[in-house]
Amino acid sequence: MSEFDLIRRYFTRSAPGAVLGVGDDAALLRVGEGMELAVSSDMLVSGTHFFPDAEPESLGHKTLAVNLSDLAAMGAVPRWATLALSLPSVDDAWLEKFSRGFFALASQYAVDLVGGDTTRGPLNLSVTIMGEVPPGRALRRDGARQNDDIWVSGTLGDAALALAHLQGHIVLEQQVFAASSARLHKPCPRVELGLALRGIASSAIDVSDGLLADLGHILERSQTGAEIRFEALPGSPELHACASPSLVQRCMLAGGDDYELCFTASPGQRARIEEISAQLALPLTRIGMITGGRGCTVYENGQVMQIKELGYEHFAR
Repeated sequence: MSEFDLIRRYFTRSAPGAVLGVGDDAALLRVGEGMELAVSSDMLVSGTHFFPDAEPESLGHKTLAVNLSDLAAMGAVPRWATLALSLPSVDDAWLEKFSRGFFALASQYAVDLVGGDTTRGPLNLSVTIMGEVPPGRALRRDGARQNDDIWVSGTLGDAALALAHLQGHIVLEQQVFAASSARLHKPCPRVELGLALRGIASSAIDVSDGLLADLGHILERSQTGAEIRFEALPGSPELHACASPSLVQRCMLAGGDDYELCFTASPGQRARIEEISAQLALPLTRIGMITGGRGCTVYENGQVMQIKELGYEHFAR
C-alpha cells in the first residue's frame, strides 16, 4: 500500500468546516469573521508517552484528546486538525482501529482532519490542532493575580495510579485498574469547561505533566507565587484506598496525564464557578490561592510539605 492509498483509506473524510481539506499540498481554512486562531501541536512517542503495545483505538482517541485539552485551556472552539504519523509498517488492523478512535472523538467536537503526513519510522503520532476564540477572550497563563483562587477540575492522580500499576510499582484490583486506566488511555478534554470560563478565569492551563509542574508555568508567566492545600486536592476514592500516602502525594501533585484544567479566578467569581460546576456536572475544587511571592508552597494541615518531584520533565538528567 502506498502512502497515498493509506491516507485515502484511513484518514480522508469530508471536511465541511474547511474550504479544502485532505488531498492537496495544503488545506484552505476560513476563520470566522472577527475570530482569532488558536494553534497547538503535540507529539506522542512510543515508549515515552505510551507503551508500544497500546490498544490502537484508545491511542487514536488520546492522540487527539491531548490536543483538544490544549484548546480547552485556551477557551477556544476546536475546528481543524492535521495528523502526522511515523509508522514502522502498514498494519491495516491497527490503522483501522486507530483511525476509528481518532475520528470518534473528532466527530464529538466537530473537528475536521484537513491534512498531515505519513512516513516509515519508529511509531510517533503528531497532531496540530486549530480553533477559534473571540479577540481578547482567550484564557492565558499570564493573567493570575495576587489573592486569586486556584481551582482544578475533576480528580487528580488516577492516570498516574494506572501507570504505576503498569510499571509494576503497585498491584491494583482489576476493577480499580479498569477505572484508572480509562483515565490514562482515554482522557476527557475539558473543552466545555474552557468555553464556560471565558471572562471568568484569570489564567488557565491543562494538567498534562503534573499539577505542580503545570501550575508552575502559570506562576512563571504571571510572575506570582502560590499556596496549595494538599488536603483540598480532589482525588478518587480508589486512589486513596489503594495507594500509600507517598504514592498518593506523587500521583496527585506530580503524576501527570490527568488532562484536567487548573485555573485561577478572583474570589468574587466563586458563585459563578460553582454554577458552572453544576451545569457541566463536573467537580471544580478550590485548592489554594495566588500569592505575591514566587514559587509554590504546599501545605498539609497547616504544615509545609517537602516536595521532591514536581512533574514529568522530558529532558531531565
